Amino acid sequence: MNELIYSQGPATVLMVDDTPANLELLTGMLKGRGYRVRAAVNGKLALQAARNDPPDIILLDITMPGMNGYEVCAELKSDEKLKDIPVIFLSALNETVDKVKAFGTGGVDYIAKPFQLEEVEARIETHLELRRQKIRLQENYNELRELEKLRDSMVNMIINDLRPPLESICGHLDGIREKAAPPLSAASSHSLDEAMKEAKQLIHIVTTVLDTNKKED
Repeated sequence: MNELIYSQGPATVLMVDDTPANLELLTGMLKGRGYRVRAAVNGKLALQAARNDPPDIILLDITMPGMNGYEVCAELKSDEKLKDIPVIFLSALNETVDKVKAFGTGGVDYIAKPFQLEEVEARIETHLELRRQKIRLQENYNELRELEKLRDSMVNMIINDLRPPLESICGHLDGIREKAAPPLSAASSHSLDEAMKEAKQLIHIVTTVLDTNKKED
């Protein structure tokens, strides 16, 4: 049983061919392998079916009345909601120029008629799996971006919380030097200078991090 890409259940194949015998043959074969199969006898109906309920993969004939397969594929690829659906051309046209044009319009594969059922199934499953992997990669990337945003937000919050007490420490150190009576010893003055130096260094680091994050945003 082949899993649907977006939810649990069988993957959906949309077959587009103006020859009923081809549709009947492939429908029986693919249903027997656990796929959900929908059929369209021309390009216009295929586009309508895809827009109403996007399939997981499309098998597309080239030579059809009205819109040919190249035109159908170009329309699919121009639609933001449908452009990522894999399109496998299934055609009796077997010249190199035909195949090049098919790939040029956005097809991911090309199977020449007469076809072997095992080959059709193997290529369908290959491209479904490639699409699954692509979707998983995108989901992982999106999750990583969200984690990065959360990290940056936490860093900004922590850094912002650090600056006020550090500035307060610097103020208190200045006050200690000014109010010290009698004057501080050389050792105490040196320790005070070092403490002030370290506090100012921390303030500089905090400010640099905040400025860097603002530039990245």
